[in-house]
Amino acid sequence: MSVRTTTNTGGKTRLTDIADQAGVSTATVSRVLNGKVGVASDTRQAVLAALDVLGYERPEKLRNRSAGLVGLVVPELSNPVFPAFAQTIEGLLSQRGYTPLLCTQSPGGTTEDEYIEMLQEHSVDGILFVAGLHADTRASHARYEQLRAQGTPLTFVNGFASGIEAPFISCDDRAAMELAVRHLVSLGHQRIGLAIGPSRFITAQRKIEGFKEALRTHLGQMSTDEHVATSLFTVEGGQSAANDLIDSGHTGIVCGSDLMALGAVRAAHQRRLSVPDDISVIGYDDSPLIGFTDPPLTTIRQPVSAMAHAAVSGLIAMIEGSPAPKSELLFHPELIVRNSTGTSPDARISAYQVVNG
Repeated sequence: MSVRTTTNTGGKTRLTDIADQAGVSTATVSRVLNGKVGVASDTRQAVLAALDVLGYERPEKLRNRSAGLVGLVVPELSNPVFPAFAQTIEGLLSQRGYTPLLCTQSPGGTTEDEYIEMLQEHSVDGILFVAGLHADTRASHARYEQLRAQGTPLTFVNGFASGIEAPFISCDDRAAMELAVRHLVSLGHQRIGLAIGPSRFITAQRKIEGFKEALRTHLGQMSTDEHVATSLFTVEGGQSAANDLIDSGHTGIVCGSDLMALGAVRAAHQRRLSVPDDISVIGYDDSPLIGFTDPPLTTIRQPVSAMAHAAVSGLIAMIEGSPAPKSELLFHPELIVRNSTGTSPDARISAYQVVNG
């Protein structure tokens, strides 16, 4: 790629395009493209990212030489939070010089064990699992114990399995339920339900535990099983669970994922109920584009970037010889309030009666 006079179809020099995208000067772009010293690593990375975004091919001398291969295993890509994790982790691995091998599971497709065999055949330096079988309490952990016995560095995101020498990175699901229930209680909701996926997953178990504890703390409700509807972590699963909760008089619904929350909104709309005037809905993840739904979804945000940084740092530390911790790092979630939650119908009626005597 020329860095002097070549122009694109818009007539601007490529240097100017790249500088505008990266937020730096054309002189800085020139220094990066010509491999000059004296450019901060963050600035250099911004210029390389601008090249990629604008579709320019990197000059040969700027192409990363792989320090090794790292397997990245994610459950599927239909839930937008998993592509978000995958993209962030892949970018971080590339910045550290490693080439990521993305392994995506799907129903009836390649299994996690089959991917592990393939990654071993490629002599990967380590494997990073996002919401894999380590999160399934019914699954055997022998596969991971065998990998560690062979010296393969591992790191796990969302889910915990005791006895495996590896870093575990999770969002604090119990704290997330506390945030969600407290928000709905502040809006006057007394009948609050949880729409959640299969309880065999540790993430679902923690959400259920946190939800029940929040009901006891904020509403004094000791009998809590009736407020939990179990289904699948899908739009259809959320719709089914929400129908059960609406039938039993719940006006506030906390969901185990954003996809389930979209299903809950659909269930309300099919009954000609308004969200949030009749039913308030809270999601989980703050997936990309979820703020553009109708209505924009109130949700619990997983700190994807921070969790990805921790996971990659932990894995590379193991690859470089540091001892593997047996601990779990819990990252605190954040409540993102949008338009799918509002004052409960009962609270509005009470307020009207007070105002009008």
